[in-house]
Amino acid sequence: MKTSIATVSIAGDFREKLSAIAAAGFDGIEIFEQDFIGFDHGPRDAGAMVRDFGLEIMLFQPFRDFEGLPNGPLRDRAFARARQKFEVMNRLGTDLMLICSSVHPQAVGGIDRCADDLAELGDIAASHGVRVGYEALAWGRHVNDHRDAWEIVRRADHPQIGLILDSYHTMARGIDPDSIRSIPGDRIFFLQLADAPAIDMDLLYLSRHFRNMPGEGDLDLQCFMAAVAATGYSGPLSLEIFNDQFRRSSAELVTGDGYRALVNLHGQMCETSDMRKDGLPAAASIHAMETMEFVVPPEASADFALLLDAIGFQHDENRPAEEGGTSRCFTQAGLRITVCEGDDDLAGPVVRRFGLAVEDPQQAMQRAMALGAEPASGADDAIIGLHGSVIGFDRIAPSEAVNDHAKAPLLTRLDHLSQTLAYEEMLSWSLFYTTIFALSKSPIVDVVDPDGLVKSQILSNADSAVRVILNGSDGPRTRAGLFSGARQGSAAHHIAFATSDIFALSDRLGRHGFDTLAHSQNYYEDLEARFGLDPDHMNRLRDHSLMYDEDESGAFYQLYLPSFDNGFFFEFVQRVSDYGGLGAANAPYRLAAQRRLAKERVPSSFVDIG
Repeated sequence: MKTSIATVSIAGDFREKLSAIAAAGFDGIEIFEQDFIGFDHGPRDAGAMVRDFGLEIMLFQPFRDFEGLPNGPLRDRAFARARQKFEVMNRLGTDLMLICSSVHPQAVGGIDRCADDLAELGDIAASHGVRVGYEALAWGRHVNDHRDAWEIVRRADHPQIGLILDSYHTMARGIDPDSIRSIPGDRIFFLQLADAPAIDMDLLYLSRHFRNMPGEGDLDLQCFMAAVAATGYSGPLSLEIFNDQFRRSSAELVTGDGYRALVNLHGQMCETSDMRKDGLPAAASIHAMETMEFVVPPEASADFALLLDAIGFQHDENRPAEEGGTSRCFTQAGLRITVCEGDDDLAGPVVRRFGLAVEDPQQAMQRAMALGAEPASGADDAIIGLHGSVIGFDRIAPSEAVNDHAKAPLLTRLDHLSQTLAYEEMLSWSLFYTTIFALSKSPIVDVVDPDGLVKSQILSNADSAVRVILNGSDGPRTRAGLFSGARQGSAAHHIAFATSDIFALSDRLGRHGFDTLAHSQNYYEDLEARFGLDPDHMNRLRDHSLMYDEDESGAFYQLYLPSFDNGFFFEFVQRVSDYGGLGAANAPYRLAAQRRLAKERVPSSFVDIG
């Protein structure tokens, strides 16, 4: 498989774009005409520069408004323009040009007329030793469907004229991709790929501003690629992405995401029973999140140990820490927390590493490396995750008899991990997780913070036993934005543990001197009105500072500790029956309570002990 990306997809000058594309691992580029015209050297120099970066120019694009023009000056000028571009291509060192279907107001429709134009152009292309690929724009004036574009190419019947397919133009219009299967693979000259969100919007505007990488949007690209594979197509896979956010982002970030997306998409098409034909291991299935490593300020280490004891963890052993000093290990019901002392300038606990239990850590590591992840220093089974945190691959532990201390654990598992990042990073990190791991993603939803808006997306495994929440802040004053702005080597904003008796957990926290996050009387009155809970139940919720939600499948209880000084906090949840959500309706009120407490608090010690 050869990979390519259109230069229009990323920011920077021509040299900067080539540098980022080559570093990401691509084989070639689609050279966008504006990038070439804006280059301050001639076409031979431009082509030499591309080759100096180890790349090839796979496509020259776009050539617009060619076919279907009435006889006369307009049509003559179109052919003259094509001849000039063919000469430029010869000097650039590329042999394929894209012609997109015309949107010219004077273009005349007609399959045969367009086919005759392309056949005539094919003779001119042959004399220059180049080829022409014809593509149907989703908003083309007369041709806006790849089935019509193919019929034009078929009738042109010229070896220099072929079809270019673009997943956006097919899938965004809702055209059945199975219609591609009947096209001979050798007549498809090039394949462009782009995803897009499911937004009811003009197709041209959506295309120009909101395309994204395969796997970041809502188009069924696997179905599209399966149809293309059935034709026998063996040419390059290329990205043509128009996205305002990408064009103001780092070129290295965008090209890295693009390469990861293409490798993953190609791997999906080559899947066998347990291994990809191209050597890409299957996406790692996560069975649990069971291990975490915290770094805490030295003066707060004892208080943090008291908190772990209060929520049921047992101190098992001490070990020498890699960076010197001692790390302490705490366990409970299969959960394992390691606590290390960090620098004095830490404002609170930092989740430096979390472990994902997988069947084959080595295979998971191989897949991550193939998809461009960075290995963690000094570890054979860990990669660098969001904001420098470490994601470890733990082998699924065999079932073991529990000791007396853990016969009735307060906490049963880690319910979910919430990570905070800038909103413009969300697509990138969602792609990172869903390509390396077998995780599905929920639609992005808005969460109202008193000081702005937070975008939230849930990534979960097949049985929802593992959930990673990505929260992207649109502004620096939200609770998520404040945490992200002050992060100290971790994106983990909060961790939620599951319990089988949240009332008993609340009582134990109180006996150990730990306050929980309090909520307004208005919240409980609204809760009573929404769900009609009996008075005794309502009083218990209020007395224990619990939040509550329910759906048709069950009920959900939430208990929060106040945030530490760096914004990190713990949540505890109890699921009744098959409740599968995260209490989303409670999020604005939890954020309001956290903001209220932050304004009331005087700068204090590491934890709030009543």
